[in-house]
Amino acid sequence: MALIFHLSSESKPLPELTTWVWDKALHAIEYGALGLLVCRALAGEGVPRGRAVLIAIVVASAYAASDEWHQAFVPLRSADVLDWVADTIGSTCGAAILPLLGGWPKYLRK
Repeated sequence: MALIFHLSSESKPLPELTTWVWDKALHAIEYGALGLLVCRALAGEGVPRGRAVLIAIVVASAYAASDEWHQAFVPLRSADVLDWVADTIGSTCGAAILPLLGGWPKYLRK
């Protein structure tokens, strides 16, 4: 989350992207990783799989919304609802990937 906040605070965090698709893909990948990590952390604390996935999606999506709001105050940046949508889709995929693939480590399986 600190890395996301840092990148959001930069006026130009990355070189100009050539297409709109790459921008949304980067958002989805970034928040996919966040969703995966939050889900894994919750599961490690004993939260049941389904609940861990749902909470991870809600937490990552809420963080994405706050991140977009934060960007509205950064010079040369703006808040974009489509970025939030890409973030939420990414966090959903990231949080859901482990249980869908049966990839929970043995110590997290319940």
